[in-house]
Amino acid sequence: MIVLKTPEEIDLIARASKIVAESQYVLTREVKPGVTTLSLDKLAEECIRDYGGVPAFKGYRQYPKTLCASINDQVVHGIPSARVLQEGDIIGLDLGAIVGGFYGDGAITVGVGSISLELENLLTVTKQGLQKGIEKAVIGNRLSDISHAIQKHIEAHGYSVVRDFVGHGIGRQLHEEPQVPNYGRPGHGPRLREGMVLAIEPMVNIKGAAVRVLDDGWTAVTCDGSFSAHYEHTVAIQSNGSPRVLTVRK
Repeated sequence: MIVLKTPEEIDLIARASKIVAESQYVLTREVKPGVTTLSLDKLAEECIRDYGGVPAFKGYRQYPKTLCASINDQVVHGIPSARVLQEGDIIGLDLGAIVGGFYGDGAITVGVGSISLELENLLTVTKQGLQKGIEKAVIGNRLSDISHAIQKHIEAHGYSVVRDFVGHGIGRQLHEEPQVPNYGRPGHGPRLREGMVLAIEPMVNIKGAAVRVLDDGWTAVTCDGSFSAHYEHTVAIQSNGSPRVLTVRK
């Protein structure tokens, strides 16, 4: 069942989402060669709590950390550790926060020091794909219109869209209905309605779409070892015909 949110509930989701965006901004300034993902995780929790939120991921289905830190061929759900970031790496920073019982969720991928033109292009195209999907998040469209717009843009640039992980509804729960795939034919799925709030999150691989989960039970990596990027926004469907992106700073 898709739960429609009231304006007051969306404002709470927006507060949680803003904390995510502000925390990501702090983290990106600390991403540099020599930094461990464990130190980024500690900073992420401090930021979320200092801004008045509660970390959404820590303890969720027994996930052990606040931050999902996914490096290079890690697609999503990388567990922070003593691993040291190296010049030329890319790292996905996926965060969630809770305010007043409502969740916000967002992800960005950033380069560590100087990265190759190939990786810069991967990040740009993935971010653009997310924006293409958001543009379709308007009343009257079908859910798969979002999915198709993302897939079309990504594949036009020669990359692959991950199919094993998808976006989702969000509100009182971190993961709600509906699922939001990043691929599919347009014109399918439920009609988009005012009050729907979606976490739209393309995960894009340089080569093949296939992924596997490591023995830690969380970290998903590309099967072919190619690098992967991940961007995510929490988005509310509005009556004025313009999607409201909630995971933004001031």
